[in-house]
Amino acid sequence: MNHTQPSDRATGEPDQPMTEKGGIGAGPDLAGHGANAGGPDAGADATDAETAAEPGEQVDAREQADGAGVSGGGTAEPGPEGEAEKLRQEAENYKREAEETHQRLLRLQADYDNFRRRTRLEKEEFVKYASLSLVERLLPVLDNFERALAAARNAADLDSFAKGVDMIYRQLADVLAQEGLEPIKAVGEPFNPEFHQAVMQVESEEYDDNVVVEELQKGYKLKEKVIRPSMVKVNARP
Repeated sequence: MNHTQPSDRATGEPDQPMTEKGGIGAGPDLAGHGANAGGPDAGADATDAETAAEPGEQVDAREQADGAGVSGGGTAEPGPEGEAEKLRQEAENYKREAEETHQRLLRLQADYDNFRRRTRLEKEEFVKYASLSLVERLLPVLDNFERALAAARNAADLDSFAKGVDMIYRQLADVLAQEGLEPIKAVGEPFNPEFHQAVMQVESEEYDDNVVVEELQKGYKLKEKVIRPSMVKVNARP
């Protein structure tokens, strides 16, 4: 007994639409996922193709940017040879500046050595001839002493000779006073060990205790400095 299959229309189900490849069953859900229509392998192939195309596109973008920079007036970075030449020039400049500085230092050292030598010679000459002005003022005193001695040999008047020597003495004292020489006061002054040198003690009713009663040798000060203390006798009452 033959059985006949019922048709789709008889069952009431709608016909399936045809795809572009003639397939059946490509419904609305499959049409909405066209990118995945070929399955997982098809999606991977598409991703690989995009990745392989990226490096070329990046290189082209960089070339376009470089071209834009050059056309826009930008300066290209110097290569290794340019950097080396720049460093050589800087080294030459530093070497030249160092040499100039060294030469200046040598000249300064020479000038300083000459200054020290000149200063030392001037100081030695100053010390050597420091008493020149004093000696020049003492020469007239020496001349008067020579005249007095010559007159004493031929003259019998000792009184006149004594007056001449006294005049020479006062002349000599004036010259030394101009240089700052000053005699130290002694007789009648309280004994001061800074100015007086006691060589003897005596008993005297005329002076108070510890007072200089006699001067054996005159002492002198040059300006404010004692160059020789007075040699004196000091009163010591019992």
